[in-house]
Amino acid sequence: MRALTVIAAGLGWDVLARHKTEKIGDLVFSPRKSVFPAVTCVAQASIRTGLSPAEHGVVSNGKWMEELQKPLFWEQSARLVKGRRVWEKADGGTASVGLFFLQQSLGENVAAIVSPAPIHKHGGGMIMSCYTRPTETVKVLQKVAGKFPLYRYWGPLASPKVGRKCLDWFEAMTSVQDVEEAYLYLPTLDYAAQKDGPGSAADRAAFREFSRQIERLCRICMERGCSLQVTGDYNITPVTAEAVRPNVILRRAGLFRTRTVGGMAYPDFYQSTAFAVCDHEFCVLEGEKASEAEKLLLATGEYVRPGTESVPGKTILLAQPGSWCEYKWWTDDREAPDFAAHVDIHNKPGYDPRELFFFCRGAVKGTHGRLCDIACSEGV
Repeated sequence: MRALTVIAAGLGWDVLARHKTEKIGDLVFSPRKSVFPAVTCVAQASIRTGLSPAEHGVVSNGKWMEELQKPLFWEQSARLVKGRRVWEKADGGTASVGLFFLQQSLGENVAAIVSPAPIHKHGGGMIMSCYTRPTETVKVLQKVAGKFPLYRYWGPLASPKVGRKCLDWFEAMTSVQDVEEAYLYLPTLDYAAQKDGPGSAADRAAFREFSRQIERLCRICMERGCSLQVTGDYNITPVTAEAVRPNVILRRAGLFRTRTVGGMAYPDFYQSTAFAVCDHEFCVLEGEKASEAEKLLLATGEYVRPGTESVPGKTILLAQPGSWCEYKWWTDDREAPDFAAHVDIHNKPGYDPRELFFFCRGAVKGTHGRLCDIACSEGV
């Protein structure tokens, strides 16, 4: 391995400022501007292509599929990311590359891939599994590094310590499948700051855990003689106000339509003329009456337009600072769809940070999405 790039979830410049340091392990960090919107899939697509969201086409963790007339969240196909990859050479050649725990990496033309890929069972629950390329290496990785604890990766039991297992699988995979360049995603800082808030005791513990993981990576790279760069993707800020629900407003106005099944209100995207695809601090307005929806939401005073950082061709609104956009379209819990109180990231037509709590009941304390300062190392 010649070079390793680590994408650290939630490594905003504010994190280092709170801990009064510019250094972790052997790495010295400095502030840089994030991409906008500042969320996981957008940031990773920009890092992989060097392109803006308008160019690579990823503008949130979900995507409105015009042909299907519905939004899909956390889909993993690499073809969702448009544009030439940074590892592809001008002469048509390409470096030997490994992608570890990156979103939208499945099907990427690289030498090695490790990605969470659980199997959802018909009777409920899931089989914890990871997708690997080459396929047969999954058995080797499980034998060497142990089973991957996906229940620690997301949901009420999510833990910063899952980053250790990410490193175990990364180290094991690069031992049996050597690559020239590697890209590794570490979710370590993400959960505590969203669930308990930036600066909380849990957040401070997560930073100590993250520091140990970076120190381990520094040792690995020193032993293997490869360069190391660490970059954040967004800065998590405190939630100080109630979440806003743009789809409640659009439903009342008759722009967003639902159908009732068993007393529960499910989206009817085929008859809807506007819908808010919600993701943390922002929402993307879709549908033929997106402009009308934008005016309606701005009139409430709960939203603002992005500044010059907006994405051309997309109608995006931000919740007022301290708030965030919740995907719900109901106010009476008796109307809630069956997926509402469960971890169900693919069926929910919006990002739901309440999945960090049992039965999705809890007060979210941290959010992100706005243009912000992230922390980036100078590389060693």
